[in-house]
Amino acid sequence: MFNIKFKVGVLLSAVVVSLSNCTYDVYNPDVCFQENVLPVFVSNCTMSKCHNATDREAGYDLSTYEGIMKGVTPKHPLRSSVYTTINGINPSMPPRGYPKLSAKDISYIKIWIRMGAENTANCGGGCDTINYTYNNRIKPFLTTWCVGCHSTANPGGGYDLSTYTGVVAAITNNRLMGTLQQAAGFSPMPKNAAKLSDCDINAVQKWITAGYLNN
Repeated sequence: MFNIKFKVGVLLSAVVVSLSNCTYDVYNPDVCFQENVLPVFVSNCTMSKCHNATDREAGYDLSTYEGIMKGVTPKHPLRSSVYTTINGINPSMPPRGYPKLSAKDISYIKIWIRMGAENTANCGGGCDTINYTYNNRIKPFLTTWCVGCHSTANPGGGYDLSTYTGVVAAITNNRLMGTLQQAAGFSPMPKNAAKLSDCDINAVQKWITAGYLNN
């Protein structure tokens, strides 16, 4: 009898420990559609012959909130195709040959859907008009919006914006700013999506004007 009670007690303790070690997604009020979620889709899903306004692969245009919402069931990530296709051991999206999404990006999408999948913007505050360093401002911006199409493994247009050296190469002949400003004679970036905010574009311009240091 004692042995049975002891074994049951050990089993219950193990269950408690196991449950206490489980981790759950925490709703993050700083996860914003325009700043955190839209860039993931634009950078990784809207290339030529994929999910953009022109090609609409599988019927989806993932360059806009309205288009993304066609694959979303608010508050239910596992009922949302835009989440289930990018999650798991062998996600079907992005397709083979393209970099897989980071755990951070997948988490952003999941949390955003759980929070209700609203078209939120500027959740973290106003425009940063002070910080223009490469590592704290420019690199995170390029990683968010550009690296999905311009990485070492997938250097779209011959440009790799995942490294400082690659970014410097894109600055020559005004290529980087010309595409970001969507100026005449330049291929507008992000491709198949709306122009980025003046705040971000101005930050890149000021960093370049200051000598584009690796700081």
